[in-house]
Amino acid sequence: MRRVLAATVAAAVGLAIGGGVIPSTAQAQSGSGAGYTPPPISWGECASAGLKARGAQCGLLTVPLDYAKPGGTKIKIAVSRIKHTSADYQGVMLTNPGGPGGSGLTLSVLGEYVPGDVGTKYDWIGFDPRGVGSSQPSLSCDVEYFGYNRPYYVPVTRSLEKTWLAKAKGYAKACDRAGGALLDHVKTTDSVADMESIRKALGAKQINYYGFSYGTYLGQVYATLHPDKVRRMVFDGNVDPRRVWYAANLDQDVAFDKNMDIYFAWVAKYDSVYHLGTTAKVVKKKYYATLQQLRKKPAGGIIGPDEWNDIFVSAGYYVFGWQDVAEAFAAWVNDGDSKPLEAQYAAPGEPGADNNYAMYLATQCSDVKWPQSWAKWKRDNWRTYAKAPFITWNNAWYNAPCLNWGAKPGKPVTVNGKKVPPILLISETKDAATPYSGSLEVRKRFPRSVLLEGVGGTTHAGSLNGVACTDDTIAAYLETGALPTRVPGNRSDKQCEPVPAPDPTAAAAKSLSATAGASRVPLRELVTIR
Repeated sequence: MRRVLAATVAAAVGLAIGGGVIPSTAQAQSGSGAGYTPPPISWGECASAGLKARGAQCGLLTVPLDYAKPGGTKIKIAVSRIKHTSADYQGVMLTNPGGPGGSGLTLSVLGEYVPGDVGTKYDWIGFDPRGVGSSQPSLSCDVEYFGYNRPYYVPVTRSLEKTWLAKAKGYAKACDRAGGALLDHVKTTDSVADMESIRKALGAKQINYYGFSYGTYLGQVYATLHPDKVRRMVFDGNVDPRRVWYAANLDQDVAFDKNMDIYFAWVAKYDSVYHLGTTAKVVKKKYYATLQQLRKKPAGGIIGPDEWNDIFVSAGYYVFGWQDVAEAFAAWVNDGDSKPLEAQYAAPGEPGADNNYAMYLATQCSDVKWPQSWAKWKRDNWRTYAKAPFITWNNAWYNAPCLNWGAKPGKPVTVNGKKVPPILLISETKDAATPYSGSLEVRKRFPRSVLLEGVGGTTHAGSLNGVACTDDTIAAYLETGALPTRVPGNRSDKQCEPVPAPDPTAAAAKSLSATAGASRVPLRELVTIR
């Protein structure tokens, strides 16, 4: 499932998940990396200033393009490592930020966010999955695809529908030209095989793993195929393995609509600050009225209805950017100032943005066969839009290139955690990107797992952001393997406060992560979906 901050990747939501058929033993082995022994990683200095300042090591891992042909074409996976400093060494900790398509190279700094110096007991491993970021090759299809003032997302005319279908088809064809053979080998199972190669290259008998968002699905599949290689795992923001990938987008649409009502109520609560209305209903009405006005006259000449919608999507993902979005909302509606809006929307061609989107599609469009009938997409999305209009069509067009994707789709692994040791699952109750029902399903499939719930929260994959109840539970698990007691029934095992909403009236209103220490990069900026 993808995670997106509107300020960094100008696009809408996208995630999807689905159950599937477990591959045959031969299929599982050929996609598991079992038959390949990688060469050692040649470690050197990192290009990232943040990693360099922390003494991290970086290198490239050589792996087969196609694990069924280990002697064939090779590609390279970018890997980073921050080594343990404690005498109580507990092994390697692989990480993934989500996406798919998210760069995880800098996520090796994650250990410093774990309370009580527990992070110092592990070697933290960040990596860019195949096709992503600093890995070689890195896929990019059309850097101008998310340009300013695009055609209106909602296909209220046949002309708009045809325009978006043509745009989506054009992007798929551009990826087909740019990706070549790579596109047939960027499924979740390929990244799982790369994780096995990383494990082998590091000389580790088992791995520990911390995955956010789509990274939870990557972890689920790894654990299913390699249960004996699992030591400890933390999954935050759990993908529902029944819904890969088409159906999950429709699930998201409904969940985001509910979260936006919560956000509009928060804006109304602080009408003394934003002056946008004293009730959620009034604020919501102002949001949609402005969207329609922007169809006629874009803000600053560039922020049209689609960009307006994209900017607000981050408020449905997390509480972290609520103030920034509300300030931009107020500046435009009250003062006609478009600059704050423009600052929230990444300019076309921003480095990494197209790579993130291209690899999101490359993985999801080939993980599983999507419906190939536009009539079905059209029917399903109009029905969903009728009750949840906020991102339904935004989300549909984000995923529409899957209608014409060039790579042959695979069959998803049936996730089964019966042989997996105890792991920790985390979710906030109203997570829209990966709805809470997915965490309950993962809990069922991993019978030794424990689910921690951020009760009532709307933030997606927000652990290690300063909520002591959650973060201390993570630290205890990573230090000793101790988990809260698993309770009977289809529910969470431990309840904590969610990541708190900001208070713009506070004396020095700062985001939760900003108060955590000016010397650290806010965790949410490292974990980029979805």
